[in-house]
Amino acid sequence: MQKIIIYQVLTRLFGNLNRNNTKNGTITDNGCGKMNDFSNQALKEIKNLGCSHIWYTGIIEHALTTDYTAFNIAKDYPEVIKGKAGSPYAIKDYYDVNPDLAVDVNKRMAEFEQLLERSHQEDLKVIIDFVPNHLARNYISDAKPDGIKDFGEEDNTNVNFDKNNNFYYIPGEQFDGPVTAKGSEHLIENPAKVTGNDCLNAKPSINDWYETVKLNYGLDIFNQNEKHFNPVPNTWQKMLDILLYWSAKGVDGFRCDMAEMVPVEFWNWAIQKVKEQYPKIIFIAEVYNPDLYRQYITFGGFDFLYDKVGLYDTLKDIIQGHKQPSAITRAWDILNGIHQHMLFFLENHDEQRIASPFFANEAQKAIPAMVVSGAIYSNPLMLYFGQELGEKGMDSEGFSGEDGRTTIFDYWGVSLFQDWVNEHKFDGALLSDEAKNLRAWHQKFLCILQNNEVLKVGKLYDIMWSNEDNEGFDSSKLYAFLRYHNNKAVLVIVNFSDEKIKGRIKIPAHAFFTMGLESKKYFKGIDILGGKSKISFPQEVAISNGAGFKIQPYSGRIYELE
Repeated sequence: MQKIIIYQVLTRLFGNLNRNNTKNGTITDNGCGKMNDFSNQALKEIKNLGCSHIWYTGIIEHALTTDYTAFNIAKDYPEVIKGKAGSPYAIKDYYDVNPDLAVDVNKRMAEFEQLLERSHQEDLKVIIDFVPNHLARNYISDAKPDGIKDFGEEDNTNVNFDKNNNFYYIPGEQFDGPVTAKGSEHLIENPAKVTGNDCLNAKPSINDWYETVKLNYGLDIFNQNEKHFNPVPNTWQKMLDILLYWSAKGVDGFRCDMAEMVPVEFWNWAIQKVKEQYPKIIFIAEVYNPDLYRQYITFGGFDFLYDKVGLYDTLKDIIQGHKQPSAITRAWDILNGIHQHMLFFLENHDEQRIASPFFANEAQKAIPAMVVSGAIYSNPLMLYFGQELGEKGMDSEGFSGEDGRTTIFDYWGVSLFQDWVNEHKFDGALLSDEAKNLRAWHQKFLCILQNNEVLKVGKLYDIMWSNEDNEGFDSSKLYAFLRYHNNKAVLVIVNFSDEKIKGRIKIPAHAFFTMGLESKKYFKGIDILGGKSKISFPQEVAISNGAGFKIQPYSGRIYELE
């Protein structure tokens, strides 16, 4: 059994070695990474980091400002594009590949298929985005298979809602976006369509998803979300066709954008149909409402859900000093029964970089949170490219300002990541010692997760409750738990503080009994993460007084108990 560890990468930034970084620069100014930059060597490095899956963000063709009309790709309108490179979540053609990512634009699909093949050669499974809630304002598919009709092609545009329309309309009104068109060419949308974030008027604001149009799944948003699902609406079939198209290419999973904005009934129907033909494919849902978690798993059929508002927010609050480590237990308890379905992470394309001033200001401070995220259970873990190097995301790229995030809207070069790529040598020779050490730590930790049987499949035993009154254990700075499997146990202790701590950890008799180790009188262990620290204790001492340990600031220890 392999632990799912996903490496998310914004495809256009990965191999871009151009260091011009002109604010609001064009693709000519700042360059753009290509799918071919993911060489076998590059993919081998990602695999050796400890990853099992790679999520190529921004593969499917989306709206952008670069002119590809010479390749029979319709031109887009800048007033409904965010940034020069455009948003990967404003899909322009569900059946095509982003031309920016191709060395030979005419062979862009073949280059993607070769990328799939190389990824599989290096034993990495491939995840791509599926964006079901909305599409680009100027959606035009020039690559759709024969017999497939474009979205909206057969819509009745005289009504707000029709169950077989692909879009929602505002009859009698013309779209009036927040960005003024420049030049003679501009988008004319009449009647206006409802905007992607459910903005029901013809004049979305700058804070709305004005570059996108909401898709209609048979839910009447003008009439208290009345459901019209039988017979199956036209949009359902169109989206199933798209999922089957990419599944047939050989992708191993879909990360489903804003899945909770699409009726769960659609997911129940579509995921079953995809898995009938491709049973090993996985579906990951971006869902932020914990009240919907179980519904989207048990009925919707999703394999995994983001756990953003649970563990991620809790760990961020602990790192920033807003909560104490004991809050982790509460965040964990809320997930009772669905732990294996949650995807844990500390960074992704939406969130601020750990090393930015908006989060922790330095990557080292998140190491205890990373240990908790990866070692507390057997569910999937994700990291975002550059996280392992301490990327700060503090560039002002253009549409994306200096906000602690790596831009998804602009053509750009991520300098720290370029130092690791090092002219496609992927040897990190240009990195600082700090970045090299951080990457080495991540590699060691992730490989431990992949190779340690207890951490891969073992059960959790939380020992925070047994240390509430333990004066030798500072629960305002420390968090600890046990994992166990087949009469083996691992003790994990993390330190969220900037202090070196010498303490004692109590392990209750109930824990030894639960782990099947009640007959063992004496335990010893070496920290397999740090490699130096040892722990040893008689069972009766651990129960009564606590086992002694030492731990460095902003660190974690994983003791393999014998």
